[in-house]
Amino acid sequence: MKKILVVDDDAESTELLKEIFQAEKWEVRTANNFADALAAAGECDFDLVVSDINLEDEMSGLDLLREVSSSVPVILVSGFGSLEIAVEAARDGAWDFVSKPYKVEELVQTARRAIDRGKSDAPETEQNESRVSTAIIGRSAPMIELYKEIARVAPTLSTVLITGESGTGKELVARAIHDNSNRRNGPFVAVNCGALTESLLESELFGYVKGSFTGANSDRNGLWEEARDGTLFLDEIGEISLQMQVKLLRVLQENEIRKVGATRNIPVNARIIAATNRNLEEEVEGGTFREDLFYRLSVFGIPVPPLRDRKGDIPLLAEGFLKKTIERTEGNQVTLSSEALKLLTVYDWKGNVRELEAAVEFAVLHARGKEVLPEDLPEKLRTPEYLHSASRIHLSELYADFPTLEDLEKRYLVHVLEETEGNRTRAAEILGIDRRTLYRMAERFEISLD
Repeated sequence: MKKILVVDDDAESTELLKEIFQAEKWEVRTANNFADALAAAGECDFDLVVSDINLEDEMSGLDLLREVSSSVPVILVSGFGSLEIAVEAARDGAWDFVSKPYKVEELVQTARRAIDRGKSDAPETEQNESRVSTAIIGRSAPMIELYKEIARVAPTLSTVLITGESGTGKELVARAIHDNSNRRNGPFVAVNCGALTESLLESELFGYVKGSFTGANSDRNGLWEEARDGTLFLDEIGEISLQMQVKLLRVLQENEIRKVGATRNIPVNARIIAATNRNLEEEVEGGTFREDLFYRLSVFGIPVPPLRDRKGDIPLLAEGFLKKTIERTEGNQVTLSSEALKLLTVYDWKGNVRELEAAVEFAVLHARGKEVLPEDLPEKLRTPEYLHSASRIHLSELYADFPTLEDLEKRYLVHVLEETEGNRTRAAEILGIDRRTLYRMAERFEISLD
């Protein structure tokens, strides 16, 4: 019988996981703090450890991971998923990182894979003592998957192809990979391939020698050389011509460039990350993009989710853009009203995060009071259709994606707290519980009542 160690400072959470895993015919032992978990790991050879990151203790689940990951696969669970946590978990040998609220079936499948494959098959990551934070914001399930992909590929030298619609933040993902890699102290050089003509792109990437064309009055290094020991980010790679694709493929194969007008090659050492909003597989089938170059670029592919697939992140993004706009414009200290935030959440953002940022800046500049109101938002957000959707947003969000009962309980708690504006007494009355039970629920779901 497989043996599982479940670690969480909340007794209800450990009991829930215990019941879930026991239903799989696994033997389960629980611990509510770091010391008990470490002692249990020393007494028994577990097949898997599932631990919450925040243990309300001096030592966290990450500390436990560092102690036991060499001998047993570890799955970390957190209610506050972030890129930094995902990177640290991957660096220290975590089998996987799961964000609360989790879906029971997915957690069980992840646990089963970890048990079946064992620690020896877990992906190895190079130790990297320091990390650089990024501007990527989001805690939704698609973003957690994105964080895990970044964490997996960052320590490697693999070429990465980032795909996604315009405005989703593909360059931020590229910078996150660079910032969390062993090349983070080297340069990050970005070039928009779609903004340059073929001849200009060639001279920008490879450089040129004096006299190679009119205006070439001296030798000049290209961006590929400038990115030495760092990362070269080729944005809008799908826009380059077939002739330029041939030259790019040759550099990727040989790790050498030839400056425009030169007679000899120069070795280069830059990690390549490319990005596109096009479907390159369809371009390959249509004959407008070389198949061999596509496979060279897409050694590791990372899709960036559109904003419509992670609407739960809109409040976090909107608050971040609000602060950024106020600081940049030195404008009035305003906040987002709940009505305005509902409209932002239901709107279908075709321009993705970039369009949301523009809308928030527009609203801040038009706000006349201390709050951003619906009438301060761009007119396209205030149509009858979106106003009606905003009035029903909380009800539809509670059950639209068929959540687990635990997830539904958390969502309803958040809904009541929002509607009562954080009034704990009133919230407890609506829920039919006393305030002490309310505190326990908030603690279990890692919700701040402040």
